[in-house]
Amino acid sequence: MASQHVPTFTRFSESTKQDWDNITELYKKTQRDVANQVLEQLHKLDGELDGYPVTRLEHSLQTATRAERDGKSMEYVMCALLHDIGDSLAPDNHEAVAAAIIKPFVSEAHHWMVAHHGIFQGYYFWQHIGLNQHARDAYIDSPYYELTAEFCAKYDQVSFDPIYESHSLSYYEPHVRTFFRC
Repeated sequence: MASQHVPTFTRFSESTKQDWDNITELYKKTQRDVANQVLEQLHKLDGELDGYPVTRLEHSLQTATRAERDGKSMEYVMCALLHDIGDSLAPDNHEAVAAAIIKPFVSEAHHWMVAHHGIFQGYYFWQHIGLNQHARDAYIDSPYYELTAEFCAKYDQVSFDPIYESHSLSYYEPHVRTFFRC
């Protein structure tokens, strides 16, 4: 039985090639597990209603299903599914969490869309909570402004319907695995 290499460095400047060969192999294992971690986090959105008409998972499934049924690319659909994945981890900046997760796997446009959807979504309700519903207009010159505005208008803000028949998470599981290249 081969023994596992145990590094002895206490700072990177003391590390060896053998250390990094081992770390690289373990990194590959961690990367292969990303889809499992993402699916687990999505399951965590299937809890309380938290004041919404549907769970956060159902909202995500509706958003993805609507985008898919509208003929959007699978990359777009995965962004729709994952756009609120950070809700339970960082409610005040959930879009930054989602954007960080998807960044290595999507185009710049789709990354920007997910990273900014929160402020664009505000257009539909921020006036009710004392915020500027037109805050998104600070980004009017972005080449991705219309993409993000469309995402929120057609898929995100309308996906709180308790009777909408969305695809299940098990339906999207193979797509998630492909998306994260597992």
